[in-house]
Amino acid sequence: MTRGSQRDRDRERAQARTGAKGKQKDDGLTPEQRRERDAKALQEKAAKKAAQGAGGNNAAGSKK
Repeated sequence: MTRGSQRDRDRERAQARTGAKGKQKDDGLTPEQRRERDAKALQEKAAKKAAQGAGGNNAAGSKK
């Protein structure tokens, strides 16, 4: 059995898998808009974690 046809099938399957993922990333934003959106999300996440950390530090200190 030659392996050429198997390689071709594998390439087609791999391209089909990556093609489906690529379509999900297309959100219609420019790279600059995407950076701003991501930066805002990271800032919100950091603020939320800082707020939880402030309350969690007191509880962790009393356990020791």
